[in-house]
Amino acid sequence: MKAWQFTGTGNPPALNEVDEPHAGPGEVVVDVKAAGVCHSDVATIDDDGMMALYPELPRTMGHESAGVISEVGAGMGHWKIGDRVGLSPLMPDGDALGAGRWDGGFAAKIRATDFNLVKLPDEVPFDLGAMATDAGLTAYHAMMAVGGATKGTKVGVIGLGGLGYIGARCAVLAGAEVYGVDISPETQKLADEIGLAGVADSIDAFRNKNLNLIVDYAGFGTTTAAAVETLAEFGTLVQVGLGRLESTINTFPLISKQLSIKGSWSGTKEDLAGIYELMKSGELNPPINHITHDGIPDAISKLRKGGVIGRFIAMYE
Repeated sequence: MKAWQFTGTGNPPALNEVDEPHAGPGEVVVDVKAAGVCHSDVATIDDDGMMALYPELPRTMGHESAGVISEVGAGMGHWKIGDRVGLSPLMPDGDALGAGRWDGGFAAKIRATDFNLVKLPDEVPFDLGAMATDAGLTAYHAMMAVGGATKGTKVGVIGLGGLGYIGARCAVLAGAEVYGVDISPETQKLADEIGLAGVADSIDAFRNKNLNLIVDYAGFGTTTAAAVETLAEFGTLVQVGLGRLESTINTFPLISKQLSIKGSWSGTKEDLAGIYELMKSGELNPPINHITHDGIPDAISKLRKGGVIGRFIAMYE
């Protein structure tokens, strides 16, 4: 089968012929029906700091996948062929699907374990199912589990793309007062759809809103620095985005306002199940750009340039 693989920093994805996986003990094979393209795929290619996650190359990329189980290994009898599933990407040892020792979903089949598998409700289509496996659970975990957004919380969201849209919408559904930031005028037009109280180009436009919580889904260094300047006293910044791996911040507001900075990395199977329930209800329906497997490198290039509205989702036959 053909797979888009990462071969090293600065190299575009390589379309290579690879062996089809088979399920070992404690594993299943999933026929991928949909796979999401993430901005961290851009960072993987462009930033040599990401090489620490790839001790063995080449490695099939793609950490947002949903599909149907086609093979069941020993000890996995609680799953059956034909089950619809989404794949939470993280492994308990720190590896992830599409990194470390595990191939990802930019191929027709993927090997997975109980740590990954979450039942995909029949009401949730594969495209949303794939989006939720990273953009969904990562956004939900950062906003709800780490950030603690709840009714009445004043929240700032930096970046209204795949993750930010979902994180902001989850906060709105929880009853928070949410302000969103995106540099794209077209993306800003999603404000009413999300339920935002305000939208702007930069988070410091909301300095007078006394934001208790800011979640930075972009992570371009300057966004992190602006969040520190904007937070209200005793506020919390949750850093999610990997647009850049470094940021220079002003430590005076950090100290004088007694701020907290937390990192959030992916999420849990419980987060994914929670997102699927919101999607099943129809209250969470983020924008999607459908592409083919062949279109994955072009989608990565478009994400690099910026201004993309919605998530790129590759749909497989």
